[in-house]
Amino acid sequence: MPESGMPGSESASESSMRIDIWSDVVCPWCAIGKAHLDEALGSFEHADEVVIRWHSFELDPSAPAVRTGNYAGMIAKKYGMDDEQAQAMVDQMTARGEAIGVDFRFDRVQPGNTFDAHRVIHLGGLRGIQTEVKSRMLKGYLSDGEAIGLPEVVHKLAVEAGLDPDEVTAVLETEAFADDVRADELLASQLQVTGVPFFVFDGRLAVAGAQPPEVLLEVLQRAWSDREPQLEIVADGDACGPEGCEI
Repeated sequence: MPESGMPGSESASESSMRIDIWSDVVCPWCAIGKAHLDEALGSFEHADEVVIRWHSFELDPSAPAVRTGNYAGMIAKKYGMDDEQAQAMVDQMTARGEAIGVDFRFDRVQPGNTFDAHRVIHLGGLRGIQTEVKSRMLKGYLSDGEAIGLPEVVHKLAVEAGLDPDEVTAVLETEAFADDVRADELLASQLQVTGVPFFVFDGRLAVAGAQPPEVLLEVLQRAWSDREPQLEIVADGDACGPEGCEI
């Protein structure tokens, strides 16, 4: 098992446009951002030439394998608000998800450390199914109530996404892809990424947060058009054309 690999869902060709996305699998806004991007790509005529690469970003690198407690209560403690305010935030996020087909079940979630999940997502990139692995991890945590910090849960979700069981075991029993996760997070720091999701289109245009699909579609179109530079005429003189020659 290699200890590192290119973080990509597929191999990029010279003509493809890359979207690099930093996110965490315990981040509801990241799930919404992915859904918005999927919708935008559905209206983008060059979607077949887009390659998505998922990059690691741990919202809480010091988190234990499993963190117990009521989700709204954890939100209240984190942001210094009462339980009713926290529950209102949770209900609002649930409604946002429902509006775009994302089934948030915060009554089920089991927060935990996501380092192993990120390492296995890198394995998914090496095997050409990174988006499938990422999607399964998001749904496993946010919808199915899976304890995302437990290695056995990460293994189960990864295999369900299509990865080879023995390869996943080899990753989880070693430090494979640990350097890739840390490299992603170092690059995020260098780019001054302080929150996720964070999108970089074609290495040039950055979008922070879960922007609406129409915003992402506009950025997709701009990124695509910018990669085809317009011809600049730097000198003009006498010439022949359809109507004849200038004399």
